[in-house]
Order: sequence, then structure tokens, then C-alpha cells
Amino acid sequence: MEDNYKQKIIQGREIMKASDFDVESDEAKGVPQPSLSNEKSTDNIIKLSKEFEDVLTDNNFLTILNNRNSKRKYAEDALTLTELSFLLWATQGVKRVIGNNRKATLRTVPSAGARHPFETYLFVNNVEGLKQGMYHYLALTHELELIREDADQENKVTKAFLGQSFAGGAPVSFVWSVVPYRSEWRYSVDAQKYALLDAGHICQNLYLAGEAIGCGVCAIGAYDQQLTDSLIGLSNAYSSEEDSEFTVYAAAVGKKVTEN
Repeated sequence: MEDNYKQKIIQGREIMKASDFDVESDEAKGVPQPSLSNEKSTDNIIKLSKEFEDVLTDNNFLTILNNRNSKRKYAEDALTLTELSFLLWATQGVKRVIGNNRKATLRTVPSAGARHPFETYLFVNNVEGLKQGMYHYLALTHELELIREDADQENKVTKAFLGQSFAGGAPVSFVWSVVPYRSEWRYSVDAQKYALLDAGHICQNLYLAGEAIGCGVCAIGAYDQQLTDSLIGLSNAYSSEEDSEFTVYAAAVGKKVTEN
């Protein structure tokens, strides 16, 4: 058993290394590129504002950096829809689409080759104007779609996040899924490493954007893969190389508790 664990550690370390740049990617073979983003699956669309000036409580970047830390306790105050819109824009906002035959999105975070292989799902408990439930961010149009309402969401999310009740009860919890083939199409065997690096860029932007509007954030890497995927409607069955999508990272967000 111990030897098996050691072998897994070694395999994991290999992902962190530079790999074989001579492997021909699907892009090099002329395979059509995958979609830039998942399409909407419902007609329950909420349009989001990009007028963010009024929600910023701190625009001193040095202060934001110094104050950044993980916070698991949140005030009872609701986030406004504009505050949530700002956090979504800061983490996956599309500034513009470029290219003709080979398109790419330029976003508020960097991504290897501008592949941006992530989708953002939200478990909303306390955001003004939004029903309690699970949402999907439509990055290309800067909109939310309500996937479902769920009165028992807090318990389900807490269980999926291995008993971390702060995540289940947070005003909003972000869950990022990865669509690996968006990166694999260009980078083949190196795509997994690049995608995981990209995930770090996204969550750090959430931390900094949260600080700028008086919110605390806590990144979450411990979760039950099957339960979390099931909650956001992803299949655990491997269907095809192109259609694979699964949870890879998460974070809880809420208003900071006022210090006396």
C-alpha cells in the first residue's frame, strides 16, 4: 500500500515538470478547435452590470495585497448583485474575442495560449436579487443562468466539501470546473500542468477582488469529487476526450466580519 502511494506521488510530480514539446497537438493536426465557453442550458438569465466604481471600498493595491488572507467567517450581510458581478468579471471576465479561424478570449486573468479551460458555477445563499440555488456564469455575455433552486443547498454543499460548513453556508461559493480539451487541443500532454497553473491565477484574482469590495475569501481544494461534480450537474462517467468536464477548485466568499 505504501509503495502504491509513493508511486502516485511520483506520477503527480511528473505533471509538474516540463514535458514533451515534440508531441503533435490536435491543433497542429488541423482538428477544429473546441468552443470558447459552455453555452447556456436554461432561459433563466440574469444580466450583470459592469459599472463597478460604486462597489469598490479600497483601490489601494498595496493595502489589498497586505490584507489578503483566507477568511472562513462571514458577516450576515448579503452581497449585492453588482458586487457578485465584479467578482465574476475579475476572475473570468471576457474583455474581447480575437481571431478568425482560430478564436480566443482575452480575459481579466492569464491563461496558457488564451485557452481558458474553466467554467464558473455558483452556490448562492445570500446575494441580493438572487434566489438560493446553483448558477452558471456565462462569461462571453457576462450573464448568470439559474440552473436550479435548492432550499437544502447548504447541507449538500457542506457534505460535498467534506464537512466544511463555512463553504456550505457562505453567501456564495464559487466552483470552477475544467474542460481539459480546450487546453489539450493546443498543448496535448502539457495541458494538465498549464490548466492547474491557470486555476491559481483565477483564485488569486478572486482574493484580490474580494479585498477591494470588503469581502473575505477562502480557497478550497478539499472536496468529494463525485458529490461536487454531481451537484453542478457533471457526469462522473468518462464520455469522450472532448466532452470531459469536472470540478478542480472552489472558494467561499462573504462580507468580512466587522472587527471591534
